[in-house]
Amino acid sequence: MNVNATGDATDPGPAREQELLQLNEQYVRATLAGDVQWFDTHLAHDFVCIESSGTVLFRDEFLRMTAQEAELDEYTLDYVDVRFYGDVALVRASGSWTNQDNIRGISRYTDVYVYTDNAWKVVSAQITRPGNA
Repeated sequence: MNVNATGDATDPGPAREQELLQLNEQYVRATLAGDVQWFDTHLAHDFVCIESSGTVLFRDEFLRMTAQEAELDEYTLDYVDVRFYGDVALVRASGSWTNQDNIRGISRYTDVYVYTDNAWKVVSAQITRPGNA
């Protein structure tokens, strides 16, 4: 996996970078496991997810969807880029997935985190699954 962590003129420090990289990995694992508790803890109250289909899910609907059987069996991170802008961090990543029908593909996503009340919370997620070229 290729990892890049950069940001604005203020140095976020390696500990903050590592924390976001770990949160990103936990997010992926929670998605595969249907771990509603993880998301309940880490999503901001005004969280919104735009899925690859264009469907918009607000926090409550996202949690309900997470509780259902996972669409993907596997997800391997191929690239992660973390950028800091003060108390906001962008996690841009791509990965390879396999679904329950053994169909494989790739996806790209951007998650937006905000540092508030001594914790990083996800406020937005945008997922893209490029078609076959």
